[in-house]
Amino acid sequence: MRKLLIAFFLFVPSLVMAAGGAHLDHAPVNLKDTESLKRGAKSFVNYCLSCHSAEYMRYNRIGRDLGMSEVEVAQELISTRDAKGEKTKVGELMHVAMTTDYAKEAFGTKIPGLTVIARAKGADYLYTYLRTFYLDETRPTGMNNIAFPDVGMPHVLWNLQGLQKANFETETDAEGNEKQVFVGMEIVKPGQLSKEEYDAFVADLVNFMVYMGEPVQLERQSLGVKVLIFLFILAILAYLLKKEYWKDIH
Repeated sequence: MRKLLIAFFLFVPSLVMAAGGAHLDHAPVNLKDTESLKRGAKSFVNYCLSCHSAEYMRYNRIGRDLGMSEVEVAQELISTRDAKGEKTKVGELMHVAMTTDYAKEAFGTKIPGLTVIARAKGADYLYTYLRTFYLDETRPTGMNNIAFPDVGMPHVLWNLQGLQKANFETETDAEGNEKQVFVGMEIVKPGQLSKEEYDAFVADLVNFMVYMGEPVQLERQSLGVKVLIFLFILAILAYLLKKEYWKDIH
C-alpha cells in the first residue's frame, strides 16, 4: 500500500503537467556549482533586472553565498541608481529601475518580481520558457511562446538565441477533433550564441533563480539529513530503554 501511495504522488505532477499542454525540458540545476551561479547572477542583472525586480534578495547576500567580495559585487552586479542618481549600495535590496506607472503604460500591467519565481513556476518551466520563444505576427511583440502561449513579454534574449519559428502538425484525436501539435523549432536568424551555448546560458540563469528562491536550500537539505539520523538513533535508544523498563513484565 505504501508503494502504491508513493507511486501515486510521484505520478500526479506528471498528470498536471500533461494537462497544462507544453512539454517541459529538464533544467540542469546544480546549486553546488558556484561558477554557474555567478554567471547566472551576472546574466540576471544584465537582462532581467531592468524590468523585473528581486525585491526580497540583497546584493551582499549573493556575494556572501557565492564567495564574492563587496567590491566584486559592486562592480559586477550593481548597475542601478536611486532617485537621487546615486549608485545602489551593496547592502540594498534588488529593486527594479522601472516604475509601476511606466510598466503599466508600456506593457499594460505590473511587471512581476522574480525572487521566488522558480519556486512558483518550477525550474523546468523557466528553462523551457526562456528557450521556446518563436515568431508570431499575430502578437503585439511579434513573438509567442510554447510554454506560455500568448505571452506579453518580449523576447529580450533574441540577440543571443536568434529568431526561430515553431513548426506544428495537425493531429486528430479519438473524437475527430483536430489540434495543432508542436513538433520543433527552426532557426530563421542565428543569434550571437550557438544552440548549445544559449542552452548553457539559460541553464546558468535558471540555476541562479532557483538559488534566489531559496538561498538556504543546501543548508536545509544538509540539516534535514542530520535530523533524520538523530531521530533514527533516538528511536533505537528509546526502544532499548522501553525494553529495559518492561523486561520484568515481559
